[in-house]
Amino acid sequence: MRLIDLFIKREAPERGASFLRQGKVSRLFWIVLAIILLAFFAGFLDYPKAWNKGVDWLNAKKNEVGFLQSLPSIPQFFNLPFRLGLDLLGGTHLVYEADLSQISNGNINDAMQGVRDVIERRVNAFGIAEPVVQIDTVGQHHRLIVELAGIRDIDQAIKMIGETPFLEFKEEMTTAERDQILSQSLDKDTLDKVKDVICSNPNVLIPYLRGYGAANDPCYKPTGLNGKYLTGAQINYDQTTYRPLVSLQFNDEGAKLFEDITRRNVGKKVAIYLDGEPISIPTVQDVISGGKAQITGSFTEQEVKTLAQRLNAGALPVPIKLISQETIGASLGEKSLNTSLIAGLIGLAAVILFMIFWYRLPGLVATIALLIYTAVVLAIFKLFSVTLTLAGIAGFILSIGMAVDANILIFARMREELNWGKSLGGAIDEGFKRAWTSIRDSNISSLITCLILFWLGTSIIKGFALTLAIGILVSMFSAITVTRIFLKAIMTERLHNYVWLFGGKKQRSE
Repeated sequence: MRLIDLFIKREAPERGASFLRQGKVSRLFWIVLAIILLAFFAGFLDYPKAWNKGVDWLNAKKNEVGFLQSLPSIPQFFNLPFRLGLDLLGGTHLVYEADLSQISNGNINDAMQGVRDVIERRVNAFGIAEPVVQIDTVGQHHRLIVELAGIRDIDQAIKMIGETPFLEFKEEMTTAERDQILSQSLDKDTLDKVKDVICSNPNVLIPYLRGYGAANDPCYKPTGLNGKYLTGAQINYDQTTYRPLVSLQFNDEGAKLFEDITRRNVGKKVAIYLDGEPISIPTVQDVISGGKAQITGSFTEQEVKTLAQRLNAGALPVPIKLISQETIGASLGEKSLNTSLIAGLIGLAAVILFMIFWYRLPGLVATIALLIYTAVVLAIFKLFSVTLTLAGIAGFILSIGMAVDANILIFARMREELNWGKSLGGAIDEGFKRAWTSIRDSNISSLITCLILFWLGTSIIKGFALTLAIGILVSMFSAITVTRIFLKAIMTERLHNYVWLFGGKKQRSE
């Protein structure tokens, strides 16, 4: 059979769709083309070396031909790495128990969010790539899970993480004091470039503080007012502009200190530091007495919420205790990754062999759809930076089996319809139609289970639930859409005489 025969309509519509109808490209052709392009894009995204090696060869050949040398080179495919979890990449997994005995029930969530934010900023300052800091609440136990990939000095990291957040208020230094401190660590040319912007630009000041230490702060000096005098911070709204703002409440001793600070700094800036770095630098508009203050500005809702959490992290110190530490070497993580990949390939190969042996031509079509499904899911993991752990890979492998389940339901129904004497095109349509309700109900129940696991589970369980849920959603597209489109695409007159290829017991000649 010539390839063009697959694109020409030769039978009535119920006997299958066609790619070309009276000289015009059909809608089915464009759908198949789109699926093929999607599959290639996902495949090259998963394994860009396959594209890049071919491109390098073509570019080298192009440069050997004189009239082609002026043409631009074919670009390489962008290389987006998979985001691997701690158990695959290697690193340290830490679990901290938070002591909330001094925190009221209404402030527990804000206190935990504030401490989480502080720890995340600390490990970022430590130079750790993509740290994971999560809050895990089980019953009355509130814990912080910290995953540090590729870290070497674990003792220093543990010491830094376990410190209670320190909040303090600072006032501006004079220009002379600023220049004197800067001259101790910067050469004259650098000093002239940064001295007029460093105190007004946190993007310049924060790297300086990280490089030379908070003791060398050239812009602001301590006032004696710190987090122990702040009873709390909360989000409010301006009664005139309805813009969000942060309200501060000091205790009696803190109210007196704050009044003295604002009195001598009217029109000047007072910086609020958390763990040695400025988190807000408001300007004092007037003397503030009574222990209540507001931080206003062009804030978004999220910016106000983050600022309030950081202030509460210093105002409501939450001691944390290390209760679990697990270190995974890079070699062990690599071994686990390789073992997982081998297990996945073996499982995929076993499923493919079963489908082709038991369901014949539809099994072969389902295999192609399954390969597309695998490529698309892996591409989604890359594009959305889904962290792949051993549990997450297990969820993905399980989703492959669930993707095949849908095809089995469809093909079993097709076989029954053929054996009852229905035409091939009608059996395909009926198989998809009648199997859909079972596929829909089973997948929805599985998605509900994934949602519960993701909501209530720990980080390991969440990884399993997330990859399984993504796999289920894509598998519904793969089984219902891709497999059906491909079956419609290969329908020709000759196939109606070979229904045994579809599982029928006897040939049908029409």
